[in-house]
Amino acid sequence: MSTTSQKHRDFVAEPMGDKAVTDLSGIGYALGTKLQDQGFDKAYAVLGQFLLLRKNTELFAEWLKDASGANSKQAADCAQCLSEWCNNFL
Repeated sequence: MSTTSQKHRDFVAEPMGDKAVTDLSGIGYALGTKLQDQGFDKAYAVLGQFLLLRKNTELFAEWLKDASGANSKQAADCAQCLSEWCNNFL
C-alpha cells in the first residue's frame, strides 16, 4: 500500500485554480525553478502537458525527468498527483 504526502492530499482535494508548480507533489523548489525556466510556472501548465500525453503516467514521468531532472520517485509522485486530481475533477 502506498502512502501519500500531506502536500499530495492537499493538492488533489481542491480545484487547481492558480496554484504554483511547486504545489505539485514531488516538485520542490529546485525542480520547480527548472520547470519555471521552461515556461511551466503554474500547476495547470504541467497539467496541460499531462493531458497532452493522454494522462499516461509513465510517459509523463519520463517527460518530467527529461524536462526537470526529477528522479523516478519525484516523477512518479507528480504523475500520481495529477492522475488523482484528474479523477476527482475531470
